[in-house]
Amino acid sequence: MKKPVLVLAAAAAAVATSSTMGAQALDQPGTIKITDRLVKHIHVRGPDKSTHAGDLDFYRQSLYNKGITPTAIGHSDFTCMNTGTGSQSCTGTYFLPQGKIMVGGVIASRLFYELAILGGTGIYDNVNGSVVATFLGGVPSREFLVFRLGV
Repeated sequence: MKKPVLVLAAAAAAVATSSTMGAQALDQPGTIKITDRLVKHIHVRGPDKSTHAGDLDFYRQSLYNKGITPTAIGHSDFTCMNTGTGSQSCTGTYFLPQGKIMVGGVIASRLFYELAILGGTGIYDNVNGSVVATFLGGVPSREFLVFRLGV
């Protein structure tokens, strides 16, 4: 009598585990709309203090969804390299409550830009798509972000 109960319990555990694992990643396209606020900007340049190709900028931003909570829901970290052509080549990670979204691309203007979604972790494990940022102004600066997520 113990053998069938054990097999049934093992089968139930396997089903529960597989259904939980399947729920950990997005299974359909979606959109995330949030805002960010600049927390810190570090500019690393050569000794002559003028801008050159290869100069680096590091950005930390707090992420907000004011429709849910007035406190930050996460943050982002970006590294950008000056290309010498007036643009920056950037990679960044958005740290969200259910995982990370990694992005990259070239930014010609910080007023409005679009970056490719390169991948993610947690619930965003299999995502692709793009994020569009629109400058909202302010000091410290704020942006409106729209993530268009594909799977």
